[in-house]
Amino acid sequence: MIGQGQLAGHIKDSCGAAGMASTTGGSTMSGCPFLGSNSGYAFKSLSVEDSKEDESQSGVNKASRGGVVYGNYLHLEKILNAQELQSEIKGNKIHDEHLFIITHQAYELWFKQILWELDSVREIFQNGHVRDERNMLKVVTRMHRVVVILKLLVQQFSVLDTMTALDFNDFREYLVPASGFQSLQFRLLENKIGVLQSMRVPYNRRHYRDNFSGEDDEGLLKSEQDKTLLQLVEAWLERTPGLEPHGFNFWGKFEKNVTKGLEEEFIKIQAKEESEEKEEEMAEFQKHKEVLLSLFDEKRHEHLLSKGERRLSYRALQGALMIHFYREEPRFQVPFQLLTFLTDIDTLISKWRYNHVCLVHRMLGSKAGTGGSSGYHYLRSTMSDRYKVFVDLFNLSTYLVPRHWMPKMNPIIHKFLYTAEYCDSSYFSSDDSD
Repeated sequence: MIGQGQLAGHIKDSCGAAGMASTTGGSTMSGCPFLGSNSGYAFKSLSVEDSKEDESQSGVNKASRGGVVYGNYLHLEKILNAQELQSEIKGNKIHDEHLFIITHQAYELWFKQILWELDSVREIFQNGHVRDERNMLKVVTRMHRVVVILKLLVQQFSVLDTMTALDFNDFREYLVPASGFQSLQFRLLENKIGVLQSMRVPYNRRHYRDNFSGEDDEGLLKSEQDKTLLQLVEAWLERTPGLEPHGFNFWGKFEKNVTKGLEEEFIKIQAKEESEEKEEEMAEFQKHKEVLLSLFDEKRHEHLLSKGERRLSYRALQGALMIHFYREEPRFQVPFQLLTFLTDIDTLISKWRYNHVCLVHRMLGSKAGTGGSSGYHYLRSTMSDRYKVFVDLFNLSTYLVPRHWMPKMNPIIHKFLYTAEYCDSSYFSSDDSD
């Protein structure tokens, strides 16, 4: 290694050589560029005075004038001091309990934002402002925001995954009887979206509201009685333009086309030479035929509705399928996006439940939960279509048919689907639609 003295010597020798070279070459440049004052290189000294005014420093410090500042606006003194470690209170401070609290508080804050967006969308539907189709962009934007938040919440489990089962076990005893099942906001979210009370898995053979009391219980009861997002979307789908029997009559024409298409498919298969492959193809055709024709059996639909296997009314299902088929038409593009986001919400909540189940299984194994439930076994039982709200939208793919089976639009209906409805500026500007 070269010491500081040796380094200085090297620099001096180099400077001398550089100076000699400059002189020998007949150049007016002389001296060492490393030693500054003796150098012929004119380096300009930079200073605040000499340099151009720094635009990044040209702002005004408005905080000094008073008013709301960042910390006060966000109430950080409350939020950042809301992490009360039970292990520390009991005299045995456990480091990872802080992470556990922060993560769950973040979940609850995001649940609050989801409820905020969801309530605003339900209000737009409920007050009839969705009849002005320009408000649909507002609805779709807010539902998309819910989707993005849920994606974040699904990913957030990876933070808790950095904690081992042993780390969690160090402070788990201090959490009893607190439990995630007691999350009021998550239960409100389920109710407001449209989870059926009859489809809920009992919690220790008790009604889920038994874990709440006072205002919390009243709020849950109200959320059960209010119009759900599913019910509001159902009513909206029932008004889908083109379903009118005396208008375009989409359903009547679709049934006729499907029947004709199935007959043509049968003739095509029947004309083939007898073989094992033909038998298999015919068997597959018969299954497909049964599924498609069941779509036009309203009594069967009502039966499935009573069992909870379908959630939308018969007419609403027709509207959803029509939007699905003609999604490229300008008037149906935004509604199709809404239907897509609704299935995304169902999917992401299912993923959230699954990640929660996996985390609990990894942390607790088959032990009971801190709230007294069967833990992993209870949570696993909630991983089913019982908790899916928009299951009918997922099942639309069951009824996909070749494009040439879809009813062709006449010029009148085609033009109609280019025109938005109720575009009255005074109606659109109503404060209630915000």
